[in-house]
Amino acid sequence: MAKYIIRRFVHGLISAIIVVAIVMVLIYSLMDRQLIFATDNVYRNLGNNAQNVYRYQKWEEYGYIDYVPYADWLLEQTRKGELDEDTRAKAVKIGKKEKNDKDVVKEYVEKFTEYYESRGYKIVRLNAIMVSKKKYATGGQQQLFAWKDKPLTNRLLKYFGGLVKVDKVSYVKDEIENRGLTYTTRDPLYGGKKFSPAIMGNGTQHKYLLYFDNQFPYLHQNLISINLGKSYTVNAGVDVFTTMNISQGSYISRDVMYPSGVVEKSADDLHSATYAPGSLEANPSLTNRFVDNYTNVNTVKNGLSKVGYSFVIGILASLIAYLIGLPLGIVMAQKKDKLVDKIGTVYIVFIMAVPSLAYIFLFKAIGGKLGLPTTFNMDSKSKLMYVLPIISLALPSIGSLMRWLRRYMIDQMNSDYVKFARSGGLSEHEIFSKHILKNAVIPIVHGIPGTILFAITGAIITERVYVVPGAGNLLTQAINAYDNGVIVGVTMFYAMLSIISIILGDVLMSIVDPRISFTSKAR
Repeated sequence: MAKYIIRRFVHGLISAIIVVAIVMVLIYSLMDRQLIFATDNVYRNLGNNAQNVYRYQKWEEYGYIDYVPYADWLLEQTRKGELDEDTRAKAVKIGKKEKNDKDVVKEYVEKFTEYYESRGYKIVRLNAIMVSKKKYATGGQQQLFAWKDKPLTNRLLKYFGGLVKVDKVSYVKDEIENRGLTYTTRDPLYGGKKFSPAIMGNGTQHKYLLYFDNQFPYLHQNLISINLGKSYTVNAGVDVFTTMNISQGSYISRDVMYPSGVVEKSADDLHSATYAPGSLEANPSLTNRFVDNYTNVNTVKNGLSKVGYSFVIGILASLIAYLIGLPLGIVMAQKKDKLVDKIGTVYIVFIMAVPSLAYIFLFKAIGGKLGLPTTFNMDSKSKLMYVLPIISLALPSIGSLMRWLRRYMIDQMNSDYVKFARSGGLSEHEIFSKHILKNAVIPIVHGIPGTILFAITGAIITERVYVVPGAGNLLTQAINAYDNGVIVGVTMFYAMLSIISIILGDVLMSIVDPRISFTSKAR
């Protein structure tokens, strides 16, 4: 079994890599890169050369190109000691047009051009745009830079190489004292007054690597993080995995003891503190709260994360579907062609034939008439707002389970082994419980892990209709906003869930039916 799981996982991982590679090809090669600015208000408000430079900067940020401004190259030469500061200050002042360049500027522009052209870069020089002899047009300053497209293979290797990140004490590049890890049984954030074990780092990205608190699942860690890719529009600057798992809603203020010992009413989550270089020097007001540069913190909110809302609704809908769909499917098979079977068939045909959007709006209208909330409100404490989304998700699943279990059971009823069992004197109850149901339920069992895991991805249409702040709408938002990071990240997330669900389904099948074995035997 272990060998099978490992082999299956490796094959699945290769499939995931291929899927993500195809998505990257579609995004970075076939899709017009200009589309990423469709909803960018900053881009719209810029003009002339400033807009062109912003476009190339964003293309680099989105992973399309490698972009090198002339001024950055000069600065790098200075750091290497190949250029002194005075010469750099003169060389950086390129003319409004190429013919206006001074000798020192010409010399280094030529070196810059030669260096990057030899490496496959394209050199772009934008002449100044003037409204008069001495006045620049808005965004009309002269520009010089080099750029080239990034190879897809490099982008793919970089993406998969950074999927899993382990925090290290070497993360912080600044000179700091007492670099290393500390274990404590008295978390200082609680004033050291109660038993609360924690592992804290100094020199790591996160201050708290492992800690306990009073929030489920009580034990938390920041040591290992999953990086699915950075969002640029949907949740700018935040990793996709974090976007799906960070809490939402209104801030929850409570008494917070800061590292300096000051206690204030705040929504800051100090267990999420990460290192922010130079933050204390740049903002002296922080010295009242913090004793080092671990000042970048998340906030505590009263709502669940996107994944949290989708998972709660999805799991409850799945539970209801199995509790109702399986018994009804069994009854339909036992009462084949009778009234119960015909009524069930009508429901199955209805739920399959009517577009999902239509019956979701139908149930929404009915629920509204009955006084149930028809839109989701994170600040509301009423659990009734979960009812309609759960019902809308459960109803098609009930129909699907009824249809497939009925079909599997009828197939088993017509099998030869059932006829032999009857001829052997077994009662109909024994035949049904020990043979027919046991064999018919095996394909259903295989889908249970997938049902549970894919509950966290949410349901796109249901969440949009009921305004559920779940994960289901994330991919559509990213596609509409051309947020490449989120599109690739969500694709990878879905691919990994598929691999895990298939493996767990196989394992569960082998547990339910010992006749199924994934070990190869020599013949």
